[in-house]
Amino acid sequence: MRWLRTLNTGVARHLRTIEMVGVLMRIFSFSLVGWLGPASPFLFVWAFNTTDAILLSWCAVIKKDRAYTVLNVFWVGVGVGVVGMLRAGGFGPP
Repeated sequence: MRWLRTLNTGVARHLRTIEMVGVLMRIFSFSLVGWLGPASPFLFVWAFNTTDAILLSWCAVIKKDRAYTVLNVFWVGVGVGVVGMLRAGGFGPP
């Protein structure tokens, strides 16, 4: 657990930078889908969006921002995260 505390301290120290990276990742992935449409690499986009949602969730928890914590944790679990990657991988309803 000590490594987690150390990692959490690092995230807190660089919070604004990590938040900006997460936001830019989200903008990039949605732009990729917007430009490529059905030809976009959906599994990559879902994995990329899940990563940015994890970063943004972590930042929201540190900032004690409940609204963005709920939004991004939902994004990880249902919005694009687990469900999106399963669907992009060919599992689930057509």
